[in-house]
Amino acid sequence: MTGQVEELDRPAEKSSGDEYVDLTPEYAREIFDALGDEEGSKAADLLGELHFADIADLLGWASSGQRELLVDLIRPDFDPEFLTELDDELREEVIGLLGTDVVAEAITELDSDDVVEVIEDFDEDEQRELLGALSDIERARVEEALSYPEYTAGRIMQRELVAIPDYWSVGQTIDFLRSAKSLPEDFYDIIVVDPRYSPVGIVPLSRVIRTNRPVLIRDVMESDEMRTVVVTEEQENVAHLFRQRDLISAPVVDDSGRLVGVITVDDVVDVIDEEYEEDMMRLAGVGEEDDLSSAIFATTRSRFTWLLVNLGTAIMASVVIGLFEGTIEKLVALAVLMPIVASMGGNAGTQTLTVAVRAIATRELTSTNALRVIRKEVAVCGLNGLAFAVLAGAVTWFWFDDMLLGGVIGVAMIINLLFAGLFGALIPLGLERAGIDPAVSSAVFLTTITDVVGFFAFLGLAAVFLL
Repeated sequence: MTGQVEELDRPAEKSSGDEYVDLTPEYAREIFDALGDEEGSKAADLLGELHFADIADLLGWASSGQRELLVDLIRPDFDPEFLTELDDELREEVIGLLGTDVVAEAITELDSDDVVEVIEDFDEDEQRELLGALSDIERARVEEALSYPEYTAGRIMQRELVAIPDYWSVGQTIDFLRSAKSLPEDFYDIIVVDPRYSPVGIVPLSRVIRTNRPVLIRDVMESDEMRTVVVTEEQENVAHLFRQRDLISAPVVDDSGRLVGVITVDDVVDVIDEEYEEDMMRLAGVGEEDDLSSAIFATTRSRFTWLLVNLGTAIMASVVIGLFEGTIEKLVALAVLMPIVASMGGNAGTQTLTVAVRAIATRELTSTNALRVIRKEVAVCGLNGLAFAVLAGAVTWFWFDDMLLGGVIGVAMIINLLFAGLFGALIPLGLERAGIDPAVSSAVFLTTITDVVGFFAFLGLAAVFLL
């Protein structure tokens, strides 16, 4: 059995003596000004000083007209990796401007996982056209990756890896690495496999370099600490594994335990960023595809649904207010003060909700500690409720010269904040148990509860004690 190295050709990079210029708003403005003044050569020179990731950011900052000019400038000589740094919507637009023939040639210089990221959102005909530029072997690898469900380990793993048998010595391994025609651009660990090509251990590259040549690989490899990932595992679970065990890389195996790829920490960082962005957008009732480069009507459509739901919840709160219409008519001060109670409850609940959703995502909040967390959040909101009840009551007393009215708003504040803390933790836990992403609709339910409880408590107490 011999060692395996899989690798693709690499794009040319700046020499070690060259340094990239940091992209700043001032530097971007200089490029945009050069485009506006039709100084293409100057703009091209400025672009040439930027890292490919900064070029991707610059395209996101540009208007559609500026973006078209920038793509024309970078088309003759661009680093294909910049395609992986673009947001999905922007990537599709940029690939359209570059032309599929240019992109098809460029992706031959990318790792297989990056090729998958670039083309996975295109339809089958466009994917077939882009894949046509790859060798038969590379095309088969990418098509296999595309056959796995989205957001799984199979989609983010790379096939370029180094695998060796466990009976090799350190000297044989070093000689193999030195004589190999190509190596993955970045690799941190060497995967040790058995005759069935199943991972049995992993050896950090640094340990190989420090160990004497006659020592066998099986004597220095890590087997207990190695963690394998099944190819169908959800990427969120993979990110949790890396974060929990401080992994740099992990072998990926198929259902039979055979090595099929490797996931490295740089891919996991992208996953963590993607999951965080997804949860943040969903908490705000915004679609995942909604970004600054999205078209106006697409953005409008993606936000309409949750705004419609919010309209329904606002009507529910208005119905509660309508129940006390007579009370409000007799005491106008209630109309002035009641938004304060609802607003404070909503903000307090959102604080609890945000902490709970994040804790669920990072698996810090589970059924084993849910009761303790709920008690804590209710206690925190209750203490804040007491503090703000005194403050709001004193302001109301001073404002309307009515001590009883100040007492009513104070008690209503305490009640609403207690409910905010309780349901701010219960709602995401309940949705999680029901198999629903708690980031999707928790905020809508919570806002409805704090509005209804706040208005009902304040106006109900006013009706009993003031009229």
